[in-house]
Amino acid sequence: MNTIVKAGVVLGVLVEVWTYVMGFTGWFKDPKLMSLFWVVIAFQIAVLVWALKRTAAEGRGYGGQIGAGTLISLIAGGFVIVGSFIFTTVVFPHYFQDIAAIQEQMLRSSGRSDAEIQQMMAMTAKTSTPAMQAFFGFCGTLVTGIVVSAIVGAFFRAKPPKPAVA
Repeated sequence: MNTIVKAGVVLGVLVEVWTYVMGFTGWFKDPKLMSLFWVVIAFQIAVLVWALKRTAAEGRGYGGQIGAGTLISLIAGGFVIVGSFIFTTVVFPHYFQDIAAIQEQMLRSSGRSDAEIQQMMAMTAKTSTPAMQAFFGFCGTLVTGIVVSAIVGAFFRAKPPKPAVA
């Protein structure tokens, strides 16, 4: 298995494992712990650094590194889409109701009026579907991958050969 495919699979599996850890521990229901989901960004950075070091050694220049990181993220994004659908429809079918209840609780504790709370809850309900959740997860994985690859690729890339001095 080549580096790009391997890294994409590893990243996708890591993200999904962490998502299920968040689910089975109930951390996604705790306002203080729900932000731990963003640990997936650290996973993505670590996987991309590892993979782009290897693809640089294989001869990829800066543009090739961005391309490699994008492909890795696209592969991982496929896992995110499938895993997200299964997470929100099969394993945790009440996920969106649980999240809505927590959001409402947080808005109330911040002193928002009932009208403000209803308005904000109505706005978030439009995107609280398995398809939208999967779409946002895919987009987040892809955009993070492109940005991180552009930064990491600047440091880890094959250098063009220097012209011979006559």
